[in-house]
Amino acid sequence: MRDVVRDVLGSVPPESAQQAVGYPSLFLLVAFGSLVPVVPTGALVSSAAVVAFHQTAPFSLLVVFGVSASAAFLGDIALYWLGQHGMDARNGSRRLERLRERAAPDRLETAQRKLDEHGVMVLVLSRLVPAGRIPVMVACLLARMPVRWFVRGDVPACLAWAAAYQLIGILGGSLFSEPWQGVVAVVAVTLAVGAVPPVRRRLSSRRADGGRAPG
Repeated sequence: MRDVVRDVLGSVPPESAQQAVGYPSLFLLVAFGSLVPVVPTGALVSSAAVVAFHQTAPFSLLVVFGVSASAAFLGDIALYWLGQHGMDARNGSRRLERLRERAAPDRLETAQRKLDEHGVMVLVLSRLVPAGRIPVMVACLLARMPVRWFVRGDVPACLAWAAAYQLIGILGGSLFSEPWQGVVAVVAVTLAVGAVPPVRRRLSSRRADGGRAPG
């Protein structure tokens, strides 16, 4: 019996085993990161694209794209539905308040203005701009946008987001011969890009506090 099990496991290509574990894990992590905006989902997608780039299995990159986009869409819709449901709750919306805490006031004001000017298409840019997704989502909630309208803008947003971060992974994979080297590179790049908005806000707040300080 042991020999049979050993033969079966030995006949499974390593890449097939990685895909069987990696794709569901990628889906769950991206969906969770979209629902709970603390997970660096962009870095996950880029890292998966690096690994897929170095694999010989056909359509690996296409599968990573489909899994990432669908997981991001599912997380966005779930988060939007929860926020919308909380607005109609009797005790108010704690979820909406938590989302608003993650949206800088100036970004939220800009998102509301852009939403009035461009409608649901502003969702596409919100996914591509670091720290732009939550302010636009809060603006949509405050405007009481129906879920079907949000879906209309979120579908191309998630597709563009997955394509952008997958392109970063492909570039990282093409620059390094070892997958781990590409993964380290793309993670560093995506985390650095994501850190730009909070650093900029802190510097702006410090300058503002310095300007209000007595001479």
